[in-house]
Amino acid sequence: MMKTDIATRVYDHGWRLDPIVRSLLDTDFYKLLMLQMILQRHRDVHATFALFNRSRQVRLANIIDERELRDQLDHARTLRFSKKELIWLAGNSFYGRERMFTPEFIAWLADFRLPEYELQARDGQYELRFAGSWAETTMWEIPALAIINELKGRMALRGKGRFALDIVYARAKAKLWEKVDRLRGLPDLVLSDFGTRRRHSFLWQRWCVEALKEGLGDRFIGTSNVLLAMDSDLEAIGTNAHELPMVEAALADSDASLREAPFRVLDEWRQLYGGNLLVALPDAFGTAAFLRDAPDWVADWTGFRPDSAPPIAAGEQIIAWWKAHDRDPREKLLIFSDGMDVGSIEDVYRHFHGKVRMSFGWGTNLTNDFRGCDPDGGGGLDPISLVAKVVEANGRPAVKLSDNPAKASGDPAEIARYLRVFGGEGRVDQAVTV
Repeated sequence: MMKTDIATRVYDHGWRLDPIVRSLLDTDFYKLLMLQMILQRHRDVHATFALFNRSRQVRLANIIDERELRDQLDHARTLRFSKKELIWLAGNSFYGRERMFTPEFIAWLADFRLPEYELQARDGQYELRFAGSWAETTMWEIPALAIINELKGRMALRGKGRFALDIVYARAKAKLWEKVDRLRGLPDLVLSDFGTRRRHSFLWQRWCVEALKEGLGDRFIGTSNVLLAMDSDLEAIGTNAHELPMVEAALADSDASLREAPFRVLDEWRQLYGGNLLVALPDAFGTAAFLRDAPDWVADWTGFRPDSAPPIAAGEQIIAWWKAHDRDPREKLLIFSDGMDVGSIEDVYRHFHGKVRMSFGWGTNLTNDFRGCDPDGGGGLDPISLVAKVVEANGRPAVKLSDNPAKASGDPAEIARYLRVFGGEGRVDQAVTV
């Protein structure tokens, strides 16, 4: 593959619009898996997604020009899946399964375009919302986040000369390679790229993926980015996300139905998928509540992805649950992906090595760690915690409790109701940086 001189490319892009998202396949694999289930089971559900900047000290509307943001969002709405992309999706094997996607789903994708959006600036932040059919609005999450994060990075680099840009990227490359060198010391490491949503740029994510391929060899098992997986001949990695139980819970018509919502979703998932795709995300309404109420058949799933609790504590909690259900943790899988970086990967790997199968999803700290790389100083290139969450389904408010209250989302009255139904056991406040 031809290598791109990223610094020169950044310096040279002086035309009116340099598109950030150039393909609808430039998204995370779990989006396509969830979308297929949404179309089969929840085609008539309306859902609204909204942007949340957890790093409130960074006033995005004062950094990113609104016209530039609209131009990028409007360009994304012109995109369609290409014939090449649809043929690859239809014919490729994913997770060892032939024809993961049905002909009906591929036909639906052929006509898909991103729906309209609502955007306004208020108090230094952008209010960005996507309302409509759940099957359409869900596909905005990844490109919207990628667009805003890259525009933020472009603004921090704007006006820098060619040599200053060379220094920025040389330092970032050296920083990443030092991390890769440390990870080589973990002989049984299994790691994938989860960095699409909050990447510095598409070109930088591609460079990171190529560096991991060379530096880690077969210990680097793939990328969540479907376009990069196709172009780089890598495995597309991903299962499901919080929006599935959040929407199911929002649609519940009683407290009892609300409490059962996470498991209705998993039941639908296991009917559609199997094998290594049977990975549960337990923390949408608290991991303790999930493990307390989980049906016995969840113990037969491949594994869990603990997402918002401290990783070692969460892993031990899940291992104890498996043991209580007479399952051997050494045959199970834990996927750690919440804000991981080389130090936490090393710590978690060494703690659990030999106790359980492990995999790591390396996200923002892989594809957007430019801390200290700007020769002019300042923190304009530092990553922020930016998310897009479902906020309503069929007119009912959606809630995420999380194991970390700092990651909770939803109307305060609804959060209080959910805490009454699920309980607040095990929730611990932690600072959120990425």
